[in-house]
Amino acid sequence: MITIEKLNEFGADTKEGLGRCYGNEALYLRLVGMIPAEANFEKLSQALNAGDLDAAFEAAHALKGVLGNLSLTPMYETCSELTELLRARTETDYMPLLNTLTEQKARLETM
Repeated sequence: MITIEKLNEFGADTKEGLGRCYGNEALYLRLVGMIPAEANFEKLSQALNAGDLDAAFEAAHALKGVLGNLSLTPMYETCSELTELLRARTETDYMPLLNTLTEQKARLETM
């Protein structure tokens, strides 16, 4: 079960995230619990594997917003880096960042 303590250990800025939920801990934890099922993770993976940088950017940008609003800092930082590389259409191997994001999501799922 996800708790504020576990999220703090994960590196989330729970004070900021809770603030966005007006201090409603139950709401915040429910929203964080929905992150692993977020469809944009799969869209991002599929787009990168297909070489569709436009679709990958859209999915990464959407994820960045959700992760930022919930102050899931480690995931937000990874997704921000990925988003900016995609925005610039940088010729690089995006898979290490995607793998890091996927690992972070898996860690969140096991809380």
